[in-house]
Amino acid sequence: MKKFFGTRGRRGVVLGVVGVAAVAVFAASALGGSSRAAACGNVTLNENAWAGSSANVYVVRYVLENKLGCKVKVSNITEGQPNFQAMADGKIDVILEDWQNLGSFPQYTKTRKLVKVGTNGVTGVIGWYIPRYLLKKYPQFATWKGLKGKESIFKSPESGSQGMFLGGDPSYVQKDRAIIKGLGLNLKHVVAGAESAQVARWSQLYKQKKPVLFYWYDPQYLNGSYDLVKVKLPPRTAACKDDEKKGGDPKQYACEYPSYPLDKIIGAKFAASGSPAVGVVKKFKWTAKDQNTVAFMIGGKKMKPEKAAETWVKANPGKVNAWLGK
Repeated sequence: MKKFFGTRGRRGVVLGVVGVAAVAVFAASALGGSSRAAACGNVTLNENAWAGSSANVYVVRYVLENKLGCKVKVSNITEGQPNFQAMADGKIDVILEDWQNLGSFPQYTKTRKLVKVGTNGVTGVIGWYIPRYLLKKYPQFATWKGLKGKESIFKSPESGSQGMFLGGDPSYVQKDRAIIKGLGLNLKHVVAGAESAQVARWSQLYKQKKPVLFYWYDPQYLNGSYDLVKVKLPPRTAACKDDEKKGGDPKQYACEYPSYPLDKIIGAKFAASGSPAVGVVKKFKWTAKDQNTVAFMIGGKKMKPEKAAETWVKANPGKVNAWLGK
């Protein structure tokens, strides 16, 4: 609200009138803001443990708060059944990037407690990766067959006489132990921890030009800074399995990961709330480049997520207006 300053004398009368007008304007503005917030209500977005998820969440949060007046809370519940159950219990309203985990838990969709509302526009790719400098030295590493008999090149203190396969965050979608066993590779699956710990491990080996074989994915903003190559695993078949937690013959898991159109999921209560935030979430869609741009600002430039979101939103009014239905 614009501030008014005055002096004594006749201007004091004018100031009094202006002051009353200002109060009226402020009151109208406040009422408009509170009614706007009330119309939108409270929204809880769940942020998962990878940079792309943070980019999704903070951009949508910025739009909901600054364009619709919503009150937005960010939760950090592990992907998969923990965040699905939290959503069914009403603790989460929105998941903006599910790597098709929901398909493994039909009880949530059959009871309509959780609702898919399309993809966020990004396709996720998971696989085995090596640095390009290693491929130049060992061209046979382009496929899994070339790794066989050469596994000791990847030895580490944790793997002993075996080669090390550096796995991802334990909460992620992965089946690498089963792939290793199914393909008969002399590799030991080693977990460094969450995304940041895994990155610290493989990037250190990368900078030292040492051999490293690891679970990785795209989109990820670091893929623009590191020259990585995806190792070709056996092609997918109709019998191919992807959830190693379900057990069974490891040979059925020994195939490429599928590509994942990344789904948006909302809770049934939120879906029926009438909040304009529901429409924004349904319309939210961007590209891997968009996501990586924001993720790089957060993870690479160490910008606060809120500031990174604001920067991207202000630079992309057309996309944001499309989410808002304008």
